[in-house]
Amino acid sequence: MIPLSFAQRRLWFLAQLEGPSTTYTNPTVLRFSGSLDHEALEAALRDVLERHEVLRTVFPAPDGEPYQRILPVSETGFALVVADVAPEQLTETVARTARQAFDLATEIPLRAHLFIVGPDEYALVVVVHHIAWDAWSAGPLARDLSVAYEARRTGTEPGWEPLPVQYADYALWQRELLGDENDPDSVLSQQVEYWREALAGVPEELALPTDRPRPAVRSYRGHQAELVVPAEVHGRLVALAHERGMSLFMVLQAALAVTLSRLGAGTDIPIGSAIAGRTDRALHDLVGFFVNTLVVRTDLAGDPTLAEVLEQVRETSFGAFEHQDLPFERLVEELAPARSMTRHPLFQVMLTLQNAGSAKLDLSGLKPSRMAGGAPTAKFDLDVTAAETFGADGTPAGIRGMVVAAADLFDGETSVQIAHRWVRVLSAFAEDLSVRVSAVGILDSAEREKLLVEWNDTVVDCGVSTLPGLFAVQVERDRDAVAVVFEGVSLTYGEVDARANRLARLLIAEGVGPECVVGLALPRSVDLVVAVLAVVKAGGAYLPIDLEYPADRIAFLLEDAGPVCVIAGSVDVAVGVFGGVACVVLGEPGVEERLAGLSGAELADVERLGPLVASHPAYVIYTSGS
Repeated sequence: MIPLSFAQRRLWFLAQLEGPSTTYTNPTVLRFSGSLDHEALEAALRDVLERHEVLRTVFPAPDGEPYQRILPVSETGFALVVADVAPEQLTETVARTARQAFDLATEIPLRAHLFIVGPDEYALVVVVHHIAWDAWSAGPLARDLSVAYEARRTGTEPGWEPLPVQYADYALWQRELLGDENDPDSVLSQQVEYWREALAGVPEELALPTDRPRPAVRSYRGHQAELVVPAEVHGRLVALAHERGMSLFMVLQAALAVTLSRLGAGTDIPIGSAIAGRTDRALHDLVGFFVNTLVVRTDLAGDPTLAEVLEQVRETSFGAFEHQDLPFERLVEELAPARSMTRHPLFQVMLTLQNAGSAKLDLSGLKPSRMAGGAPTAKFDLDVTAAETFGADGTPAGIRGMVVAAADLFDGETSVQIAHRWVRVLSAFAEDLSVRVSAVGILDSAEREKLLVEWNDTVVDCGVSTLPGLFAVQVERDRDAVAVVFEGVSLTYGEVDARANRLARLLIAEGVGPECVVGLALPRSVDLVVAVLAVVKAGGAYLPIDLEYPADRIAFLLEDAGPVCVIAGSVDVAVGVFGGVACVVLGEPGVEERLAGLSGAELADVERLGPLVASHPAYVIYTSGS
């Protein structure tokens, strides 16, 4: 039995874990106008199945151990499904077709539908499961299908050269290359040790600027945002990469790490990077799942310059490329990070630079145009894909791509903002490498204006009032509402107001008015609240005095603040602590008698020693160091 490649095995495992799913299906939707030979197209697709064994492979798992079973084309059950569809129903029909899951144990990983939209108007939907496909595969598949269609349309068979190897050969070769895990000199053992050291202590989860908490179960829905880097910036980045002896991909990697850090992800930034994995020329024309994933980790601690970030990414990337044979799936098994069904292990952000060339399908002069195949799938928290474009003379014409953000975590607008911020950081790399990471701007002028001006324009005309005036408004609003509760005693706003008014009149009689200080030597209690309000109603400023202070500290407060009087809770305190200062002792019979004879009605300015104004001091506080 032929084993699965390591990459296939992980996808097979996920399929068992998640059940029927379209998470790892890849739909391609093409529109055609012109004369299309249905029978020739179906025959050409069968030719492609014959040529690429992986497309006619199923993955049964007797006793729980999967293997590759390669079927003859005649036993695959493949047929090009042809159906008429009204133009207004095409989008939904295509999306529904793309959402159909594969049963990997019994179904080959390719299906095709041809929808007839009108006279000489077609939509071709080809869906391939990732277990038999990667982005590079689009080129060989399109090329072979074009050759086969042209041959079948003219009544002949395609005359292509036989492929030197098949995917099953690769799966066997991969295991032979890596060697025995128990052999310390094997490629597998040596590369495991490299990655174990390189990823020691890597964050389990990157702190991305999400709009909502991570859910218990992933939906794999995504928001897609367009990525556009201007030609001028593209050109400078290409020159920069050449000057530094690195690839453009490394520059993009460094800029993305800085972007994520500036968005709050910290200074230890692991980013997944997809590499073609076709290390032998014999694999270049083969359809299959060869892509491997590396984790490039960038350390931004210490606020390095952009030049220093580039140098670090260059060295880290070269080390990763030298140890790229270890399948990511095996790396996860070896490192055994904390696993979660809601996030990708070892990294949550993927960066891919598409440089395999565009897939060109030519069906006897019918030039197809691409059509969306449904909502984007989010396999990662953020999946960033970029591709270079060039002018007719080969000069850089800009970088185009997309950012797919997990809809479970991000709003659609957030994905757009992240794309824009990455472009700004790329511009910063192109302009001045001496800038430190902390100084890289990620806001445009409108965002900066909103942050610094609009959001800080919080001035509100509240009018001019005093604390007694504000309290009076509340009493008028609801005098029977409970205002103070302490140890079983509660007072309404009306009761607090009346008691404070009586005490304020007593304080005025003691000489308390605006600019005067009154000491408060009361424990936490209802009386303390009433006393504070009474002092400010009289026009004075209250001075809290903690009776647990040392005697010399209290003496300093009295001498420095010069209170007119002190409100105390007992005669012992008044005599023992404030013997040289006038005291109003609450609860003392003489004081209570005086209070009972005073009015609880609101005070008028004519009763005070001076009118109340908002600029008068309300309290005096001595901090521990003053």
